[in-house]
Amino acid sequence: MFRAMKWIIAPFQITGKNHSLIFELAKRDVEGRYRGASFGLLWSLISPFLLLCVYTFAFGTVMGGRWPQVKNEEAHYSIIIFAGMIVHGFLAECINRSPLLIVANPNFVKRVIFPLEILPFPMVLSALFHVFMNLIVFIVLRLVLDGAFSWTTIFFPLVLIPLIVLSMGISWFLASFGVFMRDVGQITGVLTLALLFLSSAMMPLDSVPISYRWVFQFNPLTFIIDQARNVLLWNKAPDLVGLSLYLAMAVMVAYAGYAWFAATRNGFADVL
Repeated sequence: MFRAMKWIIAPFQITGKNHSLIFELAKRDVEGRYRGASFGLLWSLISPFLLLCVYTFAFGTVMGGRWPQVKNEEAHYSIIIFAGMIVHGFLAECINRSPLLIVANPNFVKRVIFPLEILPFPMVLSALFHVFMNLIVFIVLRLVLDGAFSWTTIFFPLVLIPLIVLSMGISWFLASFGVFMRDVGQITGVLTLALLFLSSAMMPLDSVPISYRWVFQFNPLTFIIDQARNVLLWNKAPDLVGLSLYLAMAVMVAYAGYAWFAATRNGFADVL
């Protein structure tokens, strides 16, 4: 019983002991990404805006007609798709970067006292920083294009919590697999692209043929994206029951990922 409790609190314990280190690594990650760029951290605002322009130009005419809110002039297509991109961008960043967390830091592996388990935390915090910057762009664009603001936006962090927990579990899995199977990094880019186009990020679920709708519903992004749009656009409260069930499953994935990482970490040094 004692061992079981110790295992359950292990992720929280290691986070509490190393919170200062996690924060510094996250800060270094964000600053390092834009170091040397003329616009610096402003690229965290410019990049999502440019990406939104590309997607709106490429899919606005075709996909825009599938949204009843666009037809009724309740919201601009760019705003609707941007809400989905914010959620997808967070998970995509975590998935794409996770396989390199250990491989790119072999010096950490050689330090016996360094807690390798914390490496996904700075990455997730860095991804959350970009979510925050994207949210600023979203709010400004909505005010400009629609002249509206939803007070339910305050619930957006609540909507994101289950996805954050899920991302941690996936990150622990991929960080370990990335050491033993270097091809994982080649697959994640295709996977994140599939997660984007096979979710409600690009089109409403009602417009998908019923025979293929299960694929979109099975996508872990679809429910969170729909909830994000509810609070960011449609002035609806989040589905607390659905989010609770999602969080329960995410917690199981997180513990499984942590257990796998802890079980395989002793072999990292041999491979690297």
